[in-house]
Amino acid sequence: MAIESMTGFARAAGTAGVHGWAWEIRSVNGRGLDLRVRVPPGFEVLAEAARKKLGAAFSRGTLHVNLAVTSDAGPARPRVNEAVLAALLEAVERLPPAAGINPPSYDGLLGIRGVVEYADEAQDALGAVEAPALEGLDAVTDALKEARAAEGRALEAIVAGHLETIARLAGEAEHHPARSSEAIRARIAAQVEALLGANSGFDPQRLHQEAALVAVRADIREEIDRLQAHVAALRELLAKGGPIGRKLDFLSQEFGREASTLCAKANDPGLSRIGLELRTVVDQMREQVQNVE
Repeated sequence: MAIESMTGFARAAGTAGVHGWAWEIRSVNGRGLDLRVRVPPGFEVLAEAARKKLGAAFSRGTLHVNLAVTSDAGPARPRVNEAVLAALLEAVERLPPAAGINPPSYDGLLGIRGVVEYADEAQDALGAVEAPALEGLDAVTDALKEARAAEGRALEAIVAGHLETIARLAGEAEHHPARSSEAIRARIAAQVEALLGANSGFDPQRLHQEAALVAVRADIREEIDRLQAHVAALRELLAKGGPIGRKLDFLSQEFGREASTLCAKANDPGLSRIGLELRTVVDQMREQVQNVE
């Protein structure tokens, strides 16, 4: 399973008679899944469908979802509620005639509230576009998924490249000449000799013991082992794929800690250079993995 990015854009549009509809989704990074859906008034049923569909398709990211509906139907047309009008006419016929009062006219009856209605444009449009817009929702969801997958493939290549650089630098640190037993002994001997030359009151035996302890504490073996273990774990995650963004971010933080410790322990300019390069590459990698779902 490939990894996906949290960034992407997709659009799907269509028409239904005199009505047009268009879905647009813009996806950006997010800690979890945040669906922000906007639809015209009266189309809330499509908003709920969008939340359900997108919630099942994605696990992370902030999704800005917009549905636009247009119409060429012109102004709303009046409509006579014939049932209400017929009921009024029957009621008038049952009334006794009254002197001086003219019988009701159609213009008077049509002026009564509820006899003349205006079509509910939103309901008419919803009835026309609901089915095709739901099909369009499927299409725009698939398009967004493909856009995020394409971005994910690019991210995977970048992260894998950074990972290879980290593995190479860890190997360089492991086999650096400054870590050889001969180099360590020579460095300790030089330091002890310098201290003894500066002050004859030092105990040479005790000084050698203390210097040896300092050398042990400064050894970067554990950092190299952990870096190599993290490299293996990250490779396994990339091979597994899926929504692994949080795990990648956690491993990136661990890489950063080991690189910083290696820099702090380095007692040689060459090892310091490797440690600084490691920190730079790890920071670059972490910027990328924060885009992964």
